[in-house]
Amino acid sequence: MHIDQLQLRNFRNYDKLDIEFDDKINVIIGENAQGKTNLMEAIYLLAFTKSHRTPREKELIQWEQEYAKIEGRITKRNRSFPLEIVISSKGKKAKLNRLEQKRLSDYIGALNVVMFAPEDLSLVKGAPQIRRRFVDMELGQIQPKYIYHLGQYQKVLKQRNYLLKQLQRRKEQDRTMLQVLTEQLVEHAATLLERRFVFIDLLQKWASPIHHGISRQLEELELRYSPTIEVSEAADREKIVTAYLEKFYEIQEKEIERGTTLIGPHRDDLLFYVNKKNVQVYGSQGQQRTTALSVKLAEIELIYNEVGEYPVLLLDDVLSELDDYRQSHLLNTIQGKVQTFVSTTSVDGINHQTLEKAELFKVRDGIVDT
Repeated sequence: MHIDQLQLRNFRNYDKLDIEFDDKINVIIGENAQGKTNLMEAIYLLAFTKSHRTPREKELIQWEQEYAKIEGRITKRNRSFPLEIVISSKGKKAKLNRLEQKRLSDYIGALNVVMFAPEDLSLVKGAPQIRRRFVDMELGQIQPKYIYHLGQYQKVLKQRNYLLKQLQRRKEQDRTMLQVLTEQLVEHAATLLERRFVFIDLLQKWASPIHHGISRQLEELELRYSPTIEVSEAADREKIVTAYLEKFYEIQEKEIERGTTLIGPHRDDLLFYVNKKNVQVYGSQGQQRTTALSVKLAEIELIYNEVGEYPVLLLDDVLSELDDYRQSHLLNTIQGKVQTFVSTTSVDGINHQTLEKAELFKVRDGIVDT
């Protein structure tokens, strides 16, 4: 799949942009704060309906404008169709093939995107919520129904936390509603956990050989999903539900005391092991970067295997963060098969045949020249 055209209106520092892309490699060159990352963000937003940089959508709308619009023409399975996102003070609208989609799960997955940015290097060593967000976003691309269950889980979680706060402050005494919300939460939690187990297993199958190759056959990478309940990935749904209910019953007094939900997918983590050692704790910076790169390259292959087409790859200022060997491995992997967008301040120092045939775009103050 690839993006043929992109149109921006009142988005970040772009008043108006109409641009066509090469279906292989597109290099976006410019100094910092000129609009390179904004262009990447627009493509990401077109795929996921949300920014990877900010949860505050009003920041995406140009100053003193009422709305921001992102339109793209996508080719997927030899079929061309438009996507559109409009953000305003009234909310957000997502259109697929000119039809407004009421549910995100009906929109997400139309365009598959993998982004690799400097902050993704913190996927390994950063906080657990970074890894949970990574799992949610990537899993949601290949299983849009996952987005629905995640949304329902977050909705019930919010209600349950509010009730726990009320019980903590003794403004509420009856625990019947807590039981009802717990059972509702567990239904969605079990679905999320089941699907996360399967996803991590698939990701492991692709990431392990990739990491083995990048490390010159010296390292073995293992991914382990770490849930807040004691169940294995082999557990069926019934066992997962039972384990959740028993644990919630066990910690009920502690949850009321603290006024918050203490277990569930919102507190799980993803762990990385290289040669049996936890990379987050014991890995060198080089091992952590190789792990992050391996996982990102595995995403590309996983999406291809699940969807039947390669996703669009966004490399936002990341090549300069990788040494020559990892840089070459990345560019060799994508060569000729993945539409790629590379943003950089300069192509100097990036010597690779992949970039020699690239389409170059120069960005300055929200204006793009070819």
